[in-house]
Amino acid sequence: MKIKTVDRATAHIYDNLCQAYEAEFSPLTHKQADANGLFAKDTLLEGNITGYLVYSDDLPAGLAAIKQDEHAEFEVCEFYVVPYYRRHKLGLQFASALFDQMPGNWQIKQIEGADHATAFWRAVVNDYTSGHYQEDSYNDPYWGNVTRQTFSAQKH
Repeated sequence: MKIKTVDRATAHIYDNLCQAYEAEFSPLTHKQADANGLFAKDTLLEGNITGYLVYSDDLPAGLAAIKQDEHAEFEVCEFYVVPYYRRHKLGLQFASALFDQMPGNWQIKQIEGADHATAFWRAVVNDYTSGHYQEDSYNDPYWGNVTRQTFSAQKH
């Protein structure tokens, strides 16, 4: 596994993977593709949001968009692993490596109905924190009802 920060040379790879991600969640977000068959992205890589790509055997296998504020507070805005790699624990390894790279307080949200995502994040965060995390549900102004995990990350 190799993680790279998205830059101009890799932005098109990130955008391509975003299309698969947006399509997968479209039944829950009620998004439709535009006339060119493309989905609009919810999170743009600008300002305090950085994109990451994960590679397996030199092939792009997933993405993440991480928001960071000035107080070492982080939010996973987007996270996607190509289905082929999901049973190989790549998502857990990718997320854990990002947490290690960016020590601080984290939050991760899942939209209502994304039960597979909630189960994934519960398992990842439980593994990473040895069960020392909080979870709640609330009405997010953008996403509506979400499940949220919060925890503090320290380099392992």
